[in-house]
Amino acid sequence: MSKTAWEKIKIARMMDRPTSEYYINKIFTDFIELHGDRNYADDAAIIGGIAMYKGIPVTVIGEEKGTDVKDKARRNFGSPHPEGYRKALRLMKQAEKFGRPIINFVDTQGAYCGMGAEERGQGEAIAKNLEEMMALKVPVISVFIGEGGSGGALALAVADRIAMLENAVYSILSPEGFAAILWKDAQKAEQAADVMKIAADELLKLDIIEEIIPEPEEGAQVDPDSVANLIDDFISRSLDILSQIPANKLPDYRYKRFRRL
Repeated sequence: MSKTAWEKIKIARMMDRPTSEYYINKIFTDFIELHGDRNYADDAAIIGGIAMYKGIPVTVIGEEKGTDVKDKARRNFGSPHPEGYRKALRLMKQAEKFGRPIINFVDTQGAYCGMGAEERGQGEAIAKNLEEMMALKVPVISVFIGEGGSGGALALAVADRIAMLENAVYSILSPEGFAAILWKDAQKAEQAADVMKIAADELLKLDIIEEIIPEPEEGAQVDPDSVANLIDDFISRSLDILSQIPANKLPDYRYKRFRRL
């Protein structure tokens, strides 16, 4: 039985849904987390570092919501500050320098919109990621594993190939925010979700993503190992495809992908 967009959002927001850290530890080996943006601070809402994937070194980056309440608070519930996006960009530029493919996991309600984040250049940090990612001369793969909110998600999603878990969503803002702006009533979020085209099946039809990764009926938390195996398969096939493209042609390939939209 097919779910509505609102039903998928509720699954994507479940407390026990597997996070980026789970998939990184399950799919990759020898992960070494790297910290800090070399400018202001480290942001626990984004984790990233170097790992091995089927015998090759890769750079892995993920928006991390945390597991229990204490961990979620430490990670700002997966809403990154500008230093988080600057850390991610630092790691991506490092990956380009050493020829490592980049695999990103997207899972955020959106970038943090607090006063401190705005004072430290939240908009500029996101915009810089979009600009720099478009020109990277290494393969970039992004997987949406839960929520994908606005520029907070897009800052890790300027990729050559994108997949979404079946119950993941990708939108310009939350349905609550959309409803508050359009109808002045956040209680109409369910109605907003139905018109926003934020579910994986709708985005596949629009060619915004390449693939949908299936989940158990109740969500990825029911059988996270099998979902991790399917993500692993998507990453492997994507790297096979992208390895056929010369490094200096990847920016043009990526540019044409987004121009089609």
